[in-house]
Amino acid sequence: MWVAYVAASWSVLYGLLGLYWSFGGAGFPFGTVDDPLGARVSILESARRDVAAPVIAALGLVGALSAMLMARTRMRGLPGGALLGLAWTAAVTLTLVIPDYRPLAAVGRTPVFLVGRSLFDWPKGVEFFGPGMFEWPVLNQFMLIGGGLAWAATAVAYRRRGRGACGDCGRIGDVLTGWTTPAGTARWGRWAVAVAVAVPLLYALTRWAVALAIPLGYATEDIRQEARESPGIWWAGAGLATFAAAGAVLTLGLVQRWGEVYPRWIPYLRGKPVRPRTAIVPASLVTVIVTEAGLMFNRALILGHAPTDGVADLVLSAPSQLWTLWGLALGAATFAYHLRRRGRCGSCGQR
Repeated sequence: MWVAYVAASWSVLYGLLGLYWSFGGAGFPFGTVDDPLGARVSILESARRDVAAPVIAALGLVGALSAMLMARTRMRGLPGGALLGLAWTAAVTLTLVIPDYRPLAAVGRTPVFLVGRSLFDWPKGVEFFGPGMFEWPVLNQFMLIGGGLAWAATAVAYRRRGRGACGDCGRIGDVLTGWTTPAGTARWGRWAVAVAVAVPLLYALTRWAVALAIPLGYATEDIRQEARESPGIWWAGAGLATFAAAGAVLTLGLVQRWGEVYPRWIPYLRGKPVRPRTAIVPASLVTVIVTEAGLMFNRALILGHAPTDGVADLVLSAPSQLWTLWGLALGAATFAYHLRRRGRCGSCGQR
């Protein structure tokens, strides 16, 4: 249960940040006063420092104590269930509810930014740690995601220990159920991959079309006018679309042979086995930031914050409403890949 100590440490550190903000410390990352770009984006856009900061400090203390209990005890019944529920609540809230689309946008824009700056000195006026990229409120969201993942791992480890399962692989016996057999995971994994490929490709097609002045509910002149007012906006969108399409191609590796053995055209690695974590770690991180972005867009639609005035708005916003489905499908595909490739456990010896 070493991961519980990680969750406890994170909770203490973030709780101390809350205490620092309570006494007027700089860098409070929530609310439109301190995070103007969070308006109609962040679920905490109405947060006030004098209320939220003390709550953060208190929750950090509660979280640290709870994680220490989970690390050092094996509670059964209601106490154990309450601790497990608290851990999962913290995990979901920190990874999926509080963050918005900006972590995904920053990650997606990074290749566009690096290539544009190195080759074309573009985009102008955009800084890597500035608005629209990795400014402090966005970096804070990555901190929250890290804490949420630590809490999720703590919940999984605590549940495994309570069931008497292996702490490393979660297996209890050598018998595989139907959906976890190689044949079973290959079957539902393919369906998950199909969805996880289709959604980003749909998004990419809409952005490429607008960049090429192909009207999708827009008049061609409107597209050109927007480009004159915001130079490079459509090509930046096309860059993000290319990033999404590349991710869709890589997702195919979760069910293809080249996702297990490096293909011959890759120097130095050709013919060598792909370590499972090489695919699982990045796919899992993308799952988180895509799902949280999708949930934000879904919330915006429900609250009436999403643009839906005309055909153009609907065409451009519709793919984003499917991002939650994209994230869930990618998560399922990644889990199927993990089950199919995990092999014999080094700790318990089970397969």
